[in-house]
Amino acid sequence: MRKFEEKSIILATHNHGKVEEMKKLLEGFSNMRLYSSTDFNLEEPEEIGKTYLENARIKAECTSNKTGLACLSDDSGIEVKDLNGAPGVYTADWAQKDGKRNFDYAMKRVWNELNKKDAPYPRKAQFRCTLVLMWPDGHDEVFEGTSEGTLIWPGRGENGHGFDPMFIPKNYSLTYGEMDRWYKNSISHRAEAFKKMINSCF
Repeated sequence: MRKFEEKSIILATHNHGKVEEMKKLLEGFSNMRLYSSTDFNLEEPEEIGKTYLENARIKAECTSNKTGLACLSDDSGIEVKDLNGAPGVYTADWAQKDGKRNFDYAMKRVWNELNKKDAPYPRKAQFRCTLVLMWPDGHDEVFEGTSEGTLIWPGRGENGHGFDPMFIPKNYSLTYGEMDRWYKNSISHRAEAFKKMINSCF
């Protein structure tokens, strides 16, 4: 496992909310300069991978190649047990409606698919995150995190994003959408992947 000794890192995402969450998870490293893809006016690469890892590497390689700097990227999604793991890596695609991402539509779609299958309760799901830390020479280290839980409908809470209002993590009674944003950020699938990365590389 390679130790990370670079003085700066690019968070390879154009998602402002994700940038904030990732910066929060790295706030203990105040001596390291943190950038995002938007700081370099980079175009968002097309995510054509069939796995989280493939998509995360696409973003990492594109960002590192164009800037010559180390970067950190992730790809994540929600996997519903009785939908055979769907939408999974295609989570964002399930939210496409009229040319835009609409997660209210995506959540209703998931629930309707479960109803069609007469899926039993509790309706189990998990969030999964794959994190890629890449150096300028192309070497990378990969870390994964998961968060198990159940789905409800209608959703509850205005916090978070994506499927957060309908997901109740294991051993909790609140949805991600009802939780304090930074508390959720500390127990999420992304947080688990970050902890593994920090323990191994920092």
